[in-house]
Amino acid sequence: MATNAIDQTRRMLSLVTYLRERPGARVSDVARAFGITEDELIADLDVLPMCGTSFRGGDLLDIDTDGDRIWWHNPDDVAEPLRLAADEATALLVAARAVATLPGLREGDRQALLRATAKLEAAAGEAAGASARLSVTFESEGGVFADVDRAIAERRRLWLRYYSPARDELTEREVDPIRLFAVGHTYVEAWCRLSEARRTFRLDRVAEIRLLDAPADPPPIELRDLSEGLVQPATEDPEVSIEVGPGGRWVAEYYPHDSAEELPDGGLRITLRTPDPASLRRLGLRLGRDGRIVSPQALADSARQAAAQALAAYDD
Repeated sequence: MATNAIDQTRRMLSLVTYLRERPGARVSDVARAFGITEDELIADLDVLPMCGTSFRGGDLLDIDTDGDRIWWHNPDDVAEPLRLAADEATALLVAARAVATLPGLREGDRQALLRATAKLEAAAGEAAGASARLSVTFESEGGVFADVDRAIAERRRLWLRYYSPARDELTEREVDPIRLFAVGHTYVEAWCRLSEARRTFRLDRVAEIRLLDAPADPPPIELRDLSEGLVQPATEDPEVSIEVGPGGRWVAEYYPHDSAEELPDGGLRITLRTPDPASLRRLGLRLGRDGRIVSPQALADSARQAAAQALAAYDD
């Protein structure tokens, strides 16, 4: 079963209490108690040492595992009641108010957050007044994230207008969301009803999103292991080499690649693998003077021919 970000946060908060009461707990027992796989538990344990009672960098949870048992080395250090400094209270209040305005946030979660914010304001005193003069506005990706997270929680289908850089076009599609994850950028893995296949969508490329009344019903599929990165091309996939100038460096941002070597003129030599090299011919046309496909030779020749045909059409 897919887990959304809010559910994972709740689980990790419960995990702290659980581990405090069970020193040296076995990984298998903890995973079974929380209804998750051991790999999912290890992923949580990788995050917990970055958490603590202060975002200044101290008082972090010293939790580790040898693969069999889990050890929390400093439970007493973080057991004292939390005392927020003025700057910490201000930051927390500003963040809480901003999150409460996210579109798509479940109403129950919003009300719980507002109640917690009110209690924090009462405890913060003068710091609460300072925080009221500050505000944060989330960019569009925040709203997309909230809608996707809600769709996963409520098992609802989504309608998307999505920008595909490979085809340089916007497409409309209905998808059944499976999970949210972050690998450099934030993505949603979903079953796409347009292609009838599993697809991964980057949230900052979603131009428009709507929750549908139709229930999400993705077919049973095994979740991919993302520990080695989002894109794991097969060794048999053809390799494509592209050289871009300074104006074409955006290619390394939009296209998953194996390597991006700096060139003397400020450009890049980008190497990537794809099962369909012909799909990159449009990229060669888009680059124009800002880049060229170097190999395979057949793809480079095809891109040049397409460019020549396009120029001839303009001359006509």
